Amino acid sequence: MPVCQNGAMPGLFGTDGVRGVANRELTPDLALALGRAAGFSLPGDKKPVVVGRDTRVSGDMLQAALTAGLMSAGVDVHLAGIIPTPAVAWLTVADGARAGAVLSASHNPVPDNGIKFFSEDGFKLAQALEEEIESAMQGVPNELPEGAGIGSSVALEDASERYIGHLLATLEHRLEGLTVVLDCAFGAAYEIAPSAFARAGATVIAINDEPDGTRINVSCGSTSLEGVAQRVLEKKADIGLAFDGDADRVLAIDERGGVVDGDRILAISAVALQKKGALPNNVIVATVMSNLGFRRSLEELGIEIVTAPVGDKFVAQAMVSTGAALGGEQSGHVIFGKHATTGDGVLTGLQVASALSSTEAPFSKLAHLFEPYPQVLINVPVKAKERLETATGLWDEIADAERQLGAEGRVLVRPSGTEPVVRVMVEAAAESDARRIADRLVTSVERHLGA
Repeated sequence: MPVCQNGAMPGLFGTDGVRGVANRELTPDLALALGRAAGFSLPGDKKPVVVGRDTRVSGDMLQAALTAGLMSAGVDVHLAGIIPTPAVAWLTVADGARAGAVLSASHNPVPDNGIKFFSEDGFKLAQALEEEIESAMQGVPNELPEGAGIGSSVALEDASERYIGHLLATLEHRLEGLTVVLDCAFGAAYEIAPSAFARAGATVIAINDEPDGTRINVSCGSTSLEGVAQRVLEKKADIGLAFDGDADRVLAIDERGGVVDGDRILAISAVALQKKGALPNNVIVATVMSNLGFRRSLEELGIEIVTAPVGDKFVAQAMVSTGAALGGEQSGHVIFGKHATTGDGVLTGLQVASALSSTEAPFSKLAHLFEPYPQVLINVPVKAKERLETATGLWDEIADAERQLGAEGRVLVRPSGTEPVVRVMVEAAAESDARRIADRLVTSVERHLGA
């Protein structure tokens, strides 16, 4: 199957912007310097930068520093407030801004935060521009503007309302008759998601829907599905949806309490678009993490899968290069190319609910498009994930595992882009085989890279 590759990211920028523990690694000084360098490096003189954030307690501090840096470079800033990451991407394009910036660490723990940028076309920055910003931070400072040349900031009071209007305009079927449980993860979707679903006609039961940055992602949201599953069963809801901290991804729960992951959401969406004739060339983009069962079932339906590296940034790039209208990840990042340039959890949830409302089948049946191969995924904390690529002995053991599995399984070992871990994933026809090989490879990773 086709594979779209990516190059290595520069030192400061990871696969999803700049991340670290707020006030220790990601300090206000760093945020100010990053904002100033971005202000001088981003193309589009006289155009503003849209800035939004999630609910994290460090958000105010880092937003103030980033905004100060941008204004110090003579850039005007439009503050969108607490808002999902994809809303910033959409506002950047809708307002003709030079760029968008988001302060969020997505699904990461409370102490973490991050800064990522979108270009004027709503896509995450190209590697070359990230490197230019990083070089500007390390080089001789530009001459700073004075007086009227200094940037200003203004609050976008209608940002959330406009974004909700955009979301609702994407729906072909309203949601009357559906009862939906929404787990907002105390994050950026706390207000927008319940409002959008209610205005689309659904009966909404919202949980963890306060802007509490001390509890963002804590035992809730897309990283902890027990709470939303329990509420779906208690309320006899038709579907449950769980967002992460910045609402750029979503996972679902069926009416029986079963988990519907990103592969199943992507499959539901691909089939729905194919039926409408809205899947150009019958091609979608998925990542190397997507399950073999998912791949084979869609291929049987005549849908080709282009494979991209993990990260919705790379999914988006592959969609552009192949002309695909849909792409996504097992983790719940899904991109509807007609409506978005990046993963959008609220948009995806609305589209899935709309597909459900157009049929009389329960969600468990709609989502049961394939039998997944047993998959074991283990995150291995290591001392030196950067040595993975050159760990010859480890790759020999991985190759031996692949030979044992043959065509009925696969192995994927890769470093996390945001955490000091190496991810070991094994699929096999039998779960016992997947577990046995995964455990063996975990031991090998620890031996070669330091436990």
